[in-house]
Amino acid sequence: MAKDRSQREDYTTPLRRLLIGVVVLCLLAIFLVWRIDSPRVERFRVQVTDRVVPNMDWAMAPVTGMINLLRDFQSYQRLSDQNRELRSELRQMQAWKEAALQLEQENARLLDLNNVRLDPRLTFITGIVLADSGSPFRQSVLLNVGSRDGIVDGWAAMDGIGLVGRISGTGKNTARVILLTDAASSIPALIQPSGQKALVSGDNSAAPLVDFLENADLVRAGDRVISSGDGGVFPAGLLIGQIATDPAGQLRVRLSADYERLEYLRVLRQLGVVPVTDSGTIVAPLNAQGESLPQPLEEGAGDG
Repeated sequence: MAKDRSQREDYTTPLRRLLIGVVVLCLLAIFLVWRIDSPRVERFRVQVTDRVVPNMDWAMAPVTGMINLLRDFQSYQRLSDQNRELRSELRQMQAWKEAALQLEQENARLLDLNNVRLDPRLTFITGIVLADSGSPFRQSVLLNVGSRDGIVDGWAAMDGIGLVGRISGTGKNTARVILLTDAASSIPALIQPSGQKALVSGDNSAAPLVDFLENADLVRAGDRVISSGDGGVFPAGLLIGQIATDPAGQLRVRLSADYERLEYLRVLRQLGVVPVTDSGTIVAPLNAQGESLPQPLEEGAGDG
């Protein structure tokens, strides 16, 4: 048995070497034929190619199939990625839809607020904001309504939710509104529910200061701030904003009006309020003839 195995190995080893040698020689011959630059060899190469390549379709079929399969897999992977992205975008669209519905409801509420009558004596005229002349030193906007529409200095301007400012300067076709954030603006206010009276003073920042507060201990962040009507300049009950505290501990008002989107303002007509035209009648009382009476000197005022 061992002898048969040794005889078989004696025959197969030289045969294997012979086959390897023949293959190497054939490959070397093909390489040399393909590298020789001669017209005869070129014609020979063309004839071999014409005879062999068309008959090799059966050998190329598995390779072509594998390439097509690889391309189909890559295409499927791309489709899967696109499907995943579309699902993510669909979830975002659903979230945006919910946000749009909430904004639509809020817009409906705001439109309803525009029809609310705060006082039977108050009517309003709506104007379009033509320009914003805000600057670090003066903050105001320009409306397309003026004296031809009956606009009077001092009237309040609102954006439908909260107080924006007051009319300060009117032309025939335009009127300027000084915003509550302007340093020249000071509005008597009432803080609810504590009932504290204060003065909302602008300082050219987004949140005006709360000055001359009677008792600061009774005021909390989030308290509602409305106009008090003191002085007869503004009607009472106009929403200004809510109390907030800055990092320095000062009380400020977070305004309810959206100053970033001032497009339309309504100017409140304060009918029934007599405008002050003669400041002297305030300083001194009138006699029977309508003349101002002299004021008595205070004690010690005439000492030399």
